[in-house]
Amino acid sequence: MTEIISTALVFFLIMDPLGNIPLFLSVLKDVPQERHLKVVFRELCIAYAALLIYLFAGRYILNFLGLSEQAIEISGGIILFLIALKMIFPTPQGIFGENMGGEPLIVPLAIPAVAGPSIMAVLMLMTTNQPPASLLLSITVAWLATAAILLLASPMHKILGRRGLTAIERLMGMLLVMMSVQMMLNALASFSWVSA
Repeated sequence: MTEIISTALVFFLIMDPLGNIPLFLSVLKDVPQERHLKVVFRELCIAYAALLIYLFAGRYILNFLGLSEQAIEISGGIILFLIALKMIFPTPQGIFGENMGGEPLIVPLAIPAVAGPSIMAVLMLMTTNQPPASLLLSITVAWLATAAILLLASPMHKILGRRGLTAIERLMGMLLVMMSVQMMLNALASFSWVSA
């Protein structure tokens, strides 16, 4: 149970729903207010479907590409580190760059905001050493928490304000930096020349 909770927390931090609130509000600014909840829910469902594909096909993708567990762990750590840096030192364009306007479909809200390359890399890595059932539970818990926050994006933005959201995002970024470094250290420790 502890492993499921800790894995769900990792997924939740990577999805970064609080940090994504400004992005969601910015992308939806030209969408009619009555469509907001429907669009957000649709994008969240698309993101969840993408995560399930990676969960159940990740191992086969790794085998097909001939990628080692260490390669995935190091690359996942690098991606997490870069995203964490952007969370700690945000840019005006946000983590994923400028949006194109209009009603979004898949990009940028479903992918890469919720189901981005970092969570997909971590998910593919975890399929090599955790049972699919526990990963499914972890990803579902993290997705439900993320969905609850993003569906309440407008009221949360009013309550926390821009500064509050930025402070929380930076805190999450600090946690992700530590997690990304630990992922890379774990991968490097598996090489004999490091542990020797």
